[in-house]
Amino acid sequence: MSIEGKERVLTTRKLLSMKMKGEKIAMLTAYDYTSARIVDQAGIDIILVGDSAANVMAGHETTLPITIDQMIYHAQSVMRAVKNPLVVVDMPFGTYQGNSKMALSNAVRIMKESEADAVKVEGGSEVLESVQRILSAGIPVMGHLGLTPQSIHKFGTYSVRAKEEAEANKLLEDALALEEAGCFALVLEKIPATLGKRVAETLRIPVIGIGAGRYVDGQVLVMHDMLGLTQEFSPRFLRRYHNLQEEYLKAFHQYVEDVKSGDFPNEQEQY
Repeated sequence: MSIEGKERVLTTRKLLSMKMKGEKIAMLTAYDYTSARIVDQAGIDIILVGDSAANVMAGHETTLPITIDQMIYHAQSVMRAVKNPLVVVDMPFGTYQGNSKMALSNAVRIMKESEADAVKVEGGSEVLESVQRILSAGIPVMGHLGLTPQSIHKFGTYSVRAKEEAEANKLLEDALALEEAGCFALVLEKIPATLGKRVAETLRIPVIGIGAGRYVDGQVLVMHDMLGLTQEFSPRFLRRYHNLQEEYLKAFHQYVEDVKSGDFPNEQEQY
């Protein structure tokens, strides 16, 4: 439900329709009320309350440290702002792997406390039991394959995944298994464009890429990265639409200068 108590424009059913019509899906992260409100006004289809908040909001090197309480806090903030987009919340590391009963309990908690629309989990066959149990409760699930940041210590690198035939075939098998289980969409991260095209053409559900080429059904980026608020992260797939870090610095430097010089506040800025 929206902040006005009406159903939002974007639903999982609408996303399926968009894929069938060949209409691309635009997905972006948001973690707070103010930015989510602006993202909503821009016409984004899906807002991802990503566990990337661990990096861009909290300064951690990986996504692993963020907790379910923190994810719920960010999701609640976003949900107070949105009217139109579908809102998907990442289930953080350790809340669904290896224990399907725990996975269901945590997914229910995210949905009840945040009032979001869906959850997202990373992995294929190894998390399939958890996915099925979450879906059994009527909770929509978005899958995530390819580079899965929650498994960074297993892979040991953020390099492109599934370049070899065996891993590519495993990824396609996992994608089909997630679709068969009932996932409404799938994110593919940092894989060859040819494989992204193959998966998107094989699956009936929408496939959204981040570094998966142009032939998938939609794209997702981290808001802080595409706005240039972060400068240390520069993968090939990232297009920076602005350099807000530079704009912020200019404004902050000017504020400091104005305060130090006594220019702020002036006569018109006081009571």
